[in-house]
Amino acid sequence: MWLASEMAAFAHVAELGSFTAAARALGVPKVAVSRAIASLERRLGTRLLTRTTRRVALTPAGSLLQPHCRRVLQEVEAVRSSFASAAAPQRLRVLVDPGYGRLLVTPLVPRFLEHFSSIELQVSLAEAVPAPEHASWDLMIGCGIGGRPGVALIPLGSPALLLCATPAYLKRHGRPRSPGDLNAHTVLRTAAHEPGAAPDAPWPPLLLRRGAEAHEVRLRPSLQVDDPALVHSSTAAGLGIGVLPEFLCRQGLTMAKLERVLADWSLEPRLELVAAHPQAAAGSPAVRQFVEFLLANMVPILAAG
Repeated sequence: MWLASEMAAFAHVAELGSFTAAARALGVPKVAVSRAIASLERRLGTRLLTRTTRRVALTPAGSLLQPHCRRVLQEVEAVRSSFASAAAPQRLRVLVDPGYGRLLVTPLVPRFLEHFSSIELQVSLAEAVPAPEHASWDLMIGCGIGGRPGVALIPLGSPALLLCATPAYLKRHGRPRSPGDLNAHTVLRTAAHEPGAAPDAPWPPLLLRRGAEAHEVRLRPSLQVDDPALVHSSTAAGLGIGVLPEFLCRQGLTMAKLERVLADWSLEPRLELVAAHPQAAAGSPAVRQFVEFLLANMVPILAAG
């Protein structure tokens, strides 16, 4: 399976003369095409392409391989077209949790529909995974989704959490030097109650590790929401120290609008983003296509940096 996808990527690069154009045609990030070509070269033990600042050229080995890859791509497209013309439109009902699911999935929906126009996509918010026999869902994307009988889980990523604040906030209130110093600060974080816990139940502590050291900090956060985007915007407005995933902080840190706090400590547990679907839907082409699209487009965002 992987060899066929790598040959397809090579065929597009060879035909279009550009990694960027090939990635656009395949609907995947450019880095995915680069990795596919590198993997194919490792399999064959030879260079297939030479790159300059202006163009991509085939090596002699690449010229020898190109017609084979073109035939593979043509056969795959022929099979796909024949089935697509005969198949009725597929409906895919995707649930996303109000926090990370919504934040990460909804921006990708227009791109998915561009590449899979035969799928009728319905996206709704949901707090928890419905029972597998419930007829109103095919797939759910979210954070901290626990397993249950009859539901399959597919890991999507485990981004690190960081403590961040604006330079102005740290100048006004001072920079924490140890985990215990956080008790003197306004801390902003997403809701962390266990399912079914009372609204006024104590929040789980922050667990910070540095090498063999571990430190638990019990806080009563000033902001209690289930929307990480709101935690990020409040942190960027200088309202406190935010507990945020790295991918949300990345731009602010790069532009020096945010600064790491207690940068030599790591926060646990990391987020666990997953896709869940009823086991009975494991053979659904629409479910498979949506999950593969997420793995190609969302996972690189989480893993970068």
